[in-house]
Amino acid sequence: MLRAALACSALLAASAPAQMAASQTPTGLPEAAFTNTVVSTYPDGRTAKLWLERNGTYRGVGRRGKPSSGKWTVKGQQICLRQSRPFPAPITYCTTIKQGDVGTEWAGKAVTGEPVTFKLVAGR
Repeated sequence: MLRAALACSALLAASAPAQMAASQTPTGLPEAAFTNTVVSTYPDGRTAKLWLERNGTYRGVGRRGKPSSGKWTVKGQQICLRQSRPFPAPITYCTTIKQGDVGTEWAGKAVTGEPVTFKLVAGR
């Protein structure tokens, strides 16, 4: 679960600069990140979902369908996730913030190192 939730966070990560401008919040995250769903698609076709809240918390559903949640922070140009449920994670996963809006999609890596395709999808 930790892997899936953290991997979803990488939707906000970029290995290349953002190709479109998006409105940003004071946190540096795109506004669309708070009103939509971050979807990670793994090589086997399974997906994980992540929902960021403005209060610094997140909820996620991993690629195995298990829920998780925790807190996020922004450090410089990175978003950092730390899982608190279903168990407190011993690590914090940080990744570079990707700017964009609904439909932004790109390749990245999950916290496990697996290649993942990320997409910001409309709705919650």
